[in-house]
Amino acid sequence: MTARNDAQESPAAPTLDGRTIIMSGGSRGIGLAIALRAARDGANVAIMAKTGEPHPKLQGTVYTAAEQIEAAGGYALPLVGDVRNDDDVRAAVDATVHAFGGIDIVVNNASAIDLSKTPDVDMKRYDLMADINVRGTFMLSKFCLDALRQSGNPHILTLSPPLNLEPRWAGMHLAYTMAKYGMSMTTLGLAEELKEDGIAVNSLWPATLIDTAAIRNLPGGTTMVQAARSPEIVADAAHAVLVRPSRGCTGNFYTDEEVLREVGVTDLARYSLGAPEDQLVPDIFL
Repeated sequence: MTARNDAQESPAAPTLDGRTIIMSGGSRGIGLAIALRAARDGANVAIMAKTGEPHPKLQGTVYTAAEQIEAAGGYALPLVGDVRNDDDVRAAVDATVHAFGGIDIVVNNASAIDLSKTPDVDMKRYDLMADINVRGTFMLSKFCLDALRQSGNPHILTLSPPLNLEPRWAGMHLAYTMAKYGMSMTTLGLAEELKEDGIAVNSLWPATLIDTAAIRNLPGGTTMVQAARSPEIVADAAHAVLVRPSRGCTGNFYTDEEVLREVGVTDLARYSLGAPEDQLVPDIFL
């Protein structure tokens, strides 16, 4: 017979077990780290990304990401699609609902980056950033609303910065700034529009540079990431947001450091790639 323990047990830590996430991007980098953190709880994770075949310069496909999600303890649905394409996004949402019975969480992770000054920005790159970052975030969120309204704890989380209107951020890289701030405007507007529905809408942004393929592919990127943190810090912060009750958590522009400190994590050195904390490179827009 098992002995009975009369001592009061501490409440179980909040979990994403059984929750269903649909994410744009996520075959690598921060998105994949968020997916793997959720998978360790036993979450269902649908990843929609363009990379169905191996890329010559970038590691990972939706299928290798799905294998990692399953290995981590989650349930994966790999979806090859372009967040710029209406039919692809609609099909991804429908497939996720069909596979898992609903959607609890939307993670707007897909994003394109070009830090060129205005004279140097190719207009195709401008359109790419506007379409992926702004239109893609708006559309995936929009197409998931019916499913989110059926969830007991619905969240939309977008990887975008606080709306910092200091002129220097527009002056440094106007095209990219407009694209990222468009994502943040989606957070601001949807949080207000959906607050009566109880759908939490928040943004999350790293306080320091994060080691990702996108950063490594920038000029000087391989040197820059030596003073960066790993994507796991953003993943842990995202998890901490997504387990919160949605009705008490909306319209926020969080940083990863802020969220982790709120849940009692004060030693962030384990996320560093080796540089001392006081030598880490701050992220932009902060």
